[in-house]
Amino acid sequence: MTPEFATTLLNKTLLTAAMIAGPILVAGLIVGLLVAIFQAVTTIHEMTLVFIPKLIAVGLTLMFLLPWIITKLIDFTNQIYQSVKMLGG
Repeated sequence: MTPEFATTLLNKTLLTAAMIAGPILVAGLIVGLLVAIFQAVTTIHEMTLVFIPKLIAVGLTLMFLLPWIITKLIDFTNQIYQSVKMLGG
């Protein structure tokens, strides 16, 4: 295994992880921001108020994006297997 191959593999791994986690994190961030604005406007400062809307948003995002996530993971896994196969001979 060459350093270039290891670097490329690490780059692809981090990119795939960011592509999968990004939409889920953005959904949680947007809902958290909206709830924080609501709390600031209404002066309700309950810490548990943020948890349920974020949980619902992340769950719905996962349900909606699960087929795409699985496809991306399968494609990445196939790329890894092909790379290992080429390295092994």
